[in-house]
Amino acid sequence: MARIWFEFFLCAGLIGTAGYQLSRWGDVIAQRTGLGGSWIGLTLVAMVTSLPELATGLTSVTLADAPNLAVGNALGSCVLNLAFLVFVDFLYRDEPVWRRMAGGHVLAAAFGVILLGFTLSGILVGHLGSASAHAALARFPVLAIGATTPVVLMLYLIAMRTVFAYERSHGEAQSQPGAAATDASGPSLHTALLRFAFAGAVVVGAGLWLPFIASELAAVMGWNRSFVGSLFLSAVTTLPEAAVTLAALRIGAVDMAIGNLLGSNLFNVTIIALEDLFYRRGPLLAEASLVHTVTAASGIVMTGLAIVGMLFRPRSRVLRTVGWVSVGLAAVYLFNTSVLFLHGD
Repeated sequence: MARIWFEFFLCAGLIGTAGYQLSRWGDVIAQRTGLGGSWIGLTLVAMVTSLPELATGLTSVTLADAPNLAVGNALGSCVLNLAFLVFVDFLYRDEPVWRRMAGGHVLAAAFGVILLGFTLSGILVGHLGSASAHAALARFPVLAIGATTPVVLMLYLIAMRTVFAYERSHGEAQSQPGAAATDASGPSLHTALLRFAFAGAVVVGAGLWLPFIASELAAVMGWNRSFVGSLFLSAVTTLPEAAVTLAALRIGAVDMAIGNLLGSNLFNVTIIALEDLFYRRGPLLAEASLVHTVTAASGIVMTGLAIVGMLFRPRSRVLRTVGWVSVGLAAVYLFNTSVLFLHGD
């Protein structure tokens, strides 16, 4: 047990250190290319920090043959990322963080609702399918994917293109206060790309190690696999997002911090579609437990609350801590956690 905890904290330390460098050099890349911190956070940083979820999910649906772990990890990571917005709001003391978010984040969040909605529908439809349909899929393995899989993959690409076009047309490629300087004497784009890649490799390497440590700890606790996948394993694989978000806040790159969380959610839902391509026993969502519909629905509600916060931009804080939107996010997260613990299988 002592060895497992040592390895856990070692991974967490590596991710925290590399996460700071990832956000720092990502901000430099945003300024040198003119793409904007929110776009870099939504794409490059989000994809790098979500690779542990991808690796864990692919292992779960192939070697481990554990579809519940795969789906629970991806959806649980989405909910946890949204819950982390509560800590972002608490740590950002200048004003409620909802007042600092760029308009492009609303688009990303809206696409997140759409992708989660398709995933929720895929789980429900999968459980309504007949035995004959499963037999037909078994005879044609190449077609053994859910109907929502190609839709989700296509929508992810559309989402990236739409947010990029929005930022370019609305001129939101401005750096946040406190971000890295852009003077000619600063680091070059080539240097920033190399250091970003190195930091990303460290995050990915440590992130791939973490799920194995999480599995050992979970086995000792004896929790059900839906709960472990949605809460425990997702908490571990979400550490890169948390580290990068906190590091981005530290250097004042708020848009990159929020873009990382929302972008990771888009990629996490897309991961389920990618896992479906590798799962050969039939549509992945048809094999997932119905309790995951609660997680998907919680993600939809929490994303909706985030959209309300970004559009309404509340000024007040509850007991001078966080905005009322953040209180709502925390309440939905706790509700989802309770349901999974009590009714997971």
